[in-house]
Amino acid sequence: MTVRLLPCGRRAVLVELEDVLGFQAALTRLSVDGVEELVPAARTLLVRFDPAVTDADRLGAVLREVSPVDSMVSTSDEVVVPVVYDGEDLADVAASAGISVDSVIARHSAGSYVSAFCGFAPGFAYLSGLDPALHVSRRSTPRTRIPAGSVAIAGEYSAVYPSASPGGWRLLGRTDVPVWDVERDPPNLLPPGTRVRFEAVRS
Repeated sequence: MTVRLLPCGRRAVLVELEDVLGFQAALTRLSVDGVEELVPAARTLLVRFDPAVTDADRLGAVLREVSPVDSMVSTSDEVVVPVVYDGEDLADVAASAGISVDSVIARHSAGSYVSAFCGFAPGFAYLSGLDPALHVSRRSTPRTRIPAGSVAIAGEYSAVYPSASPGGWRLLGRTDVPVWDVERDPPNLLPPGTRVRFEAVRS
């Protein structure tokens, strides 16, 4: 496996690679001295460390020897998200994929997803595992307001909008499950590494 290491100040190293979650899982198991936080993104993993314990050179030597493990092996329960599939973009997604609306719903709800990383807004989890037939581009004109709980897809990811916000993802449906709740501990229902399944329900 090829990784690229980039220094980020005195307290972090950015690792560029393909299997971010597998690398993160392996690094977590190693419990490397001085590592304080791991922050995954689409193709990078930020490794924050305590400079009083280690440095970028010593940590880099360890990182180059890490081999990704199966990130889907987890003791955590799968989060089931019930979805009413009545989204405004269902027909467009079906037409783009060359399949029926019922097939879009079946394929999306049959997927086994994992939260790859969070970004854009608090609690907005990019869920990998989307059926390749449903890989569609974002809308050319984003909507000015997408309601909280909207279930959407874009590119290779699916997501649940944690709060009302602008957005260009394709809307497939909606859920009542609050994926971000400041009154909950922790507030994020879908942190990186969480396994997720969508379940089709009636309104």
